[in-house]
Amino acid sequence: MVTKISRRGFLEAGGLVLAGASMVSGRVQAASLPEAPIMTEATMQAPLYPNVGPDYQPVVTLNGWTLPWRMNGDWKEFHLVAEPVVRELAPGMKAHLWGYNGQSPGPTIEGVEGDKVRIFVTNKLPENTAVHWHGQLLPNGMDGVGGLTQRHIPPGKTFVYEFILRKSGTFMYHPHSDEMVQMAMGMMGFFVVHPRDPAERRVDRDFVFLLNAFDIEAGSYVPKVNTMLDFNLWCFNSRVFPGIDSLVVRQGDKVRVRFGNLTMTNHPIHMHGYDFKVTGTDGGWLPEGTAWPEVSVDVAVGQMRAFEFMADVPGDWALHCHKSHHTMNAMGHNVRTYIGVNMKRTTPAIRRIAPGYMPMGSAGMGEMGSMEMPLPENTLPMMTGHGQFGPLEMGGMFTVVKVRPGLGPNDYNDPGWYKHPEGTVAYEWTGDPLPEPRRAPASAKRTAAEFRAVDPRKRSRATGGHGSH
Repeated sequence: MVTKISRRGFLEAGGLVLAGASMVSGRVQAASLPEAPIMTEATMQAPLYPNVGPDYQPVVTLNGWTLPWRMNGDWKEFHLVAEPVVRELAPGMKAHLWGYNGQSPGPTIEGVEGDKVRIFVTNKLPENTAVHWHGQLLPNGMDGVGGLTQRHIPPGKTFVYEFILRKSGTFMYHPHSDEMVQMAMGMMGFFVVHPRDPAERRVDRDFVFLLNAFDIEAGSYVPKVNTMLDFNLWCFNSRVFPGIDSLVVRQGDKVRVRFGNLTMTNHPIHMHGYDFKVTGTDGGWLPEGTAWPEVSVDVAVGQMRAFEFMADVPGDWALHCHKSHHTMNAMGHNVRTYIGVNMKRTTPAIRRIAPGYMPMGSAGMGEMGSMEMPLPENTLPMMTGHGQFGPLEMGGMFTVVKVRPGLGPNDYNDPGWYKHPEGTVAYEWTGDPLPEPRRAPASAKRTAAEFRAVDPRKRSRATGGHGSH
């Protein structure tokens, strides 16, 4: 929940306290700072519908929320607080991270093309920070690169960023101050700018989330900030499956999904059941008629993508990264492969050293999705989550797009599992035994490959120690 102040109170109080400021000065002395709302819930919050200015369909953030603002004359004012946070990655595991306003990622900032925005940033971290507005076109001194375009924000201080939202599209914010540590600790957020024309690029549902990753050892709570590639928790908005919200969609809606990548590698995001159209990149919207159809779209580090589809086919459709290791949780990279190994003789010996040891992996790893093994404190099974037909054997960057008829226009409540019409689910064959597959006869002539082995020592002597030419 949002604590400290409601959005209505935030807007009303802000309009009374700070009315009158209307020029980009860079040195606005506010009568008082805007209140900084804090979010403590890890589930998707209701969107914030505009009550001033142009109309637009607001975004909803998976496992997140939108930062309220106040109007101060013709300025939209926001207040971000950079601070240590505790984030539940999924039920059973929490991480001690750094973020904004109580969460990692921070709240989504939402505005309209042409808005004048003033963003107060208060630093409650133990070190300096700064905020870069990734993808925004703004004055150089507002770009947020500590040491290059501004002084770093010291602990306990508040800096002000002022700029005009010059184009609509999908953007991000993140530190450019001790970036390796602060981003590895979860400091990032989304920034969405809507077109000025309410009819332009309009959709019925607009979802946003960031791709991020952590390396947190079992039983610990703080990410290892020096990890470059071997992460073990791949996240949508600092959540892993089964803790990631579903995307609930009304059948017949036009839907947009926006995501940005602040991990250390690329991610091919794949959605089942539909071929969508890629309509936006980190550079802006694609011109009408140039959007291209896909079922997977790759997003590189630092990039953003938006795709759209008409939700005409009901069901529970998977949405996930197509790198298989990125749909696992708490993955141990040093686990040996035992496929095909008979563990009957070795298991008793191992149990004498490690009581309770359970042999796994000789027939694949799928059994991990259904077995409930004791786990160390504060970690997750590699495969987890259940659907209506059993274990899903997934984790990490995986969620479900739930398309249903009959939902309300802005109903995002989880409708449960899809009720399949009779005769539309794959089933076990129980009829006559199927004939054995036909294979090539064993007597088929095979072409043998010939190899000639050469002793390199003899070759060296034959060529006088210089090898052959």
